[in-house]
Amino acid sequence: MTPGPERGGRVVVGSALAVLATWSGLLALTGLVAGRRWLLVSLVAVLVVAGATGLARAATRTWWVPTAVGAFVALVGLVLRYGAPPGRPQFLPDLDAVARAWTTARQGVQVVNDSYVPMPDVRPGEMLVVIGALAVYLLVDAAVLTLRVPAVSGVALLALWIPAIVLGFPAGAAPMFWTACAYLALLAYGAAPLHAHAGRVRRICTATVTTVVLACGSLLAGPPLMDLPGWASVALPTFGDGPVGPLELSDDLDLRESLGARSGQVVLTYRVSDPSAPDGTAGADSVVAEAAVATVDPSATPAPTGEPTEPTTPAIDARLVGPLRAFTLTTFDGRLWERTDNDQLDPWDPAALLASDPQVLGTAPDPAVGSLAQVDVEVGALRERRLPVSTFPRTVAVGGDWGYDPLRDEVVGERATSDGLTYSMLVQVPTLTAQDLRGARVGRPTDADLYTALPGTEHREDIAALAAQVTEDSVGPYDQALDLQTWLRSAANFTYDTRVPPARTSDAVWDFLEDRRGYCVQFATAMAMMARTLDIPSRVGVGFLPGQRTDDGEYVVTGRLAHAWPELYFDGLGWVRFEPTPASQSGPPPVWADPFSAASGAGSFTEEVPQQQQGTAPTAAATAPATVPSGVDEETTSWVPVGVSVALVLLVAGAASVAALLVRRRRRWVPTPEHAWWALRRELARLDVRWSDATSPRGVVRQVDQVVAARTGRGLAGPPRDALERLARAVERARYAPTAEVHTPEELDAWVRQVRDGVRDALTQAAAPEPARIG
Repeated sequence: MTPGPERGGRVVVGSALAVLATWSGLLALTGLVAGRRWLLVSLVAVLVVAGATGLARAATRTWWVPTAVGAFVALVGLVLRYGAPPGRPQFLPDLDAVARAWTTARQGVQVVNDSYVPMPDVRPGEMLVVIGALAVYLLVDAAVLTLRVPAVSGVALLALWIPAIVLGFPAGAAPMFWTACAYLALLAYGAAPLHAHAGRVRRICTATVTTVVLACGSLLAGPPLMDLPGWASVALPTFGDGPVGPLELSDDLDLRESLGARSGQVVLTYRVSDPSAPDGTAGADSVVAEAAVATVDPSATPAPTGEPTEPTTPAIDARLVGPLRAFTLTTFDGRLWERTDNDQLDPWDPAALLASDPQVLGTAPDPAVGSLAQVDVEVGALRERRLPVSTFPRTVAVGGDWGYDPLRDEVVGERATSDGLTYSMLVQVPTLTAQDLRGARVGRPTDADLYTALPGTEHREDIAALAAQVTEDSVGPYDQALDLQTWLRSAANFTYDTRVPPARTSDAVWDFLEDRRGYCVQFATAMAMMARTLDIPSRVGVGFLPGQRTDDGEYVVTGRLAHAWPELYFDGLGWVRFEPTPASQSGPPPVWADPFSAASGAGSFTEEVPQQQQGTAPTAAATAPATVPSGVDEETTSWVPVGVSVALVLLVAGAASVAALLVRRRRRWVPTPEHAWWALRRELARLDVRWSDATSPRGVVRQVDQVVAARTGRGLAGPPRDALERLARAVERARYAPTAEVHTPEELDAWVRQVRDGVRDALTQAAAPEPARIG
């Protein structure tokens, strides 16, 4: 006869073990989600539901009631926490709260899909994790106390580990150890006889001794294993996941390698100051004030074309100095970037500038040429023979045996950097603008053939044809480079993803352009190779993004900020950095390569690193779902890190979800400006009004107006024209601005319908025959 549910004092022990097992399993997600708030909320939620199931089990003998009560309490708790109105608590659930909770869950799915690992610890994502934790606990509780088959609980606990295993971001040995211990305790609980006192002391002693031996063995064996060479070293693009040991950037970047867990090691700390200030520093207040002047007002209207704008003084901070480059790569064979060192290293004058531009190399810093910034760096857990320096001309003062490679603009040492090494730079940031680049021709650097060489892969001509198509409307090398960058950065075209799909051809770049998913190395390589097909010399720079500013004004750079970007060579300007990697990973592009900044008249270097990338936990405001770039095709949605856990609950709620979808008002759901933009593109394509992927949003406005004017005799005007301009501006801000404007789906949908109806009505009226006159 099948035994019934657990009764008596064993229920308390079983419930406690189920809670501990679920808590241990949640530790598997620490490598996937940033911060710790989600973990605390999940632990409390599991404890509350466990209390509810325990009380229900004590009050009834019906086997399914405790699980049903626990599920009901979990549902009510989720609605009250995540469906409460903004700014005030909710004590009783209602239909409005249910709707808000459902919207938050949908936003959580969008955040998870659009985020890279680690996912930001924001409220919608937190909700999904809590749902998964409660579902796992209810399954473990039912298996252990209701069905009395504790072995089955391992399936539910494994669900919390599958995302980390599949994505390649394991949480480490400690969570695995505690989860295994909790599961073994559940098995021992199920194997213990219900009414047997004989041998109790012996069983307790045996279990205690075994537990102590396993724990001591793990504690003694763990540290020596972690100290073995290579366990904690980091190589881009894998970035590593060890909490100890030095970090080293890889010389050979393989586009087939997935981007592994990023190291939280602090590799650099530095300060940026204004050398012209009386005390040689830039006060926090002045930096904030200057940054505020340089920030683009989201509600401001761009100055009309040809109308002069007031120049702004750039803030002397890390955003002005930009990323710190360690080295560059030139030779690419279709899959692997390879590096060849230059044996001829030159000494240099610490007071003279080092630069890729021969006309600047060896000259003294000149404040009339650009802004000067003093940068004082201290090396942390970085073991690198090339010194990370600014991409702009700079002086370098460092102790030890170091030489300068003028061909690659690199500072190379005989030995690798070590913890505590300090060096300083005086960076000369030129006043480079889009107008300067638009008037420049393609340059010819030393060994120019190396920088235009293309690998002889089977898809070489396909890449060249695609580059020509993207830049077909461009005039000059700068416009070509800008179109390539715009096309790659668009969230509607590509998705930042740390995973690499299986190889389909011998050309990794072509596979990336077909899959439309990748990380910084692939975005940088694709733009460099496509630029070379246009006969623009290009290379890839490797280094670190600026970092997180602390309260005392110091910038902290961790292994998470290791980055790669393309550099193109222009006559008279040298190597110029571009940023094709989407903003979710890299932040805004350089000001000279930012169409939005150029259109709005912003002239300062305001490059910010997204909070999601930095070593500290991101704030909810910085990673709110409304600002997360979207554009992920529903048919190619990326793996949801907690999807396996949440799927169990979604199956139960499936019927209700389908019913809600059936009764929902029939309308197009356009949650982001990018979704709305592509919805509009599909609608206008049906009216034979089309544009290419490389056309900017403002260019689309002009092109649609021209097409309507050519076919009707007058351009698009009135509310449809206004709606098109508003939508174009929203897309620009979503792609290029540090923070995007918040628009509701209803507002975006209204713009799409207004433009579609206006264009259709104008074309229909023009095509209708003129009525005959009587008389």
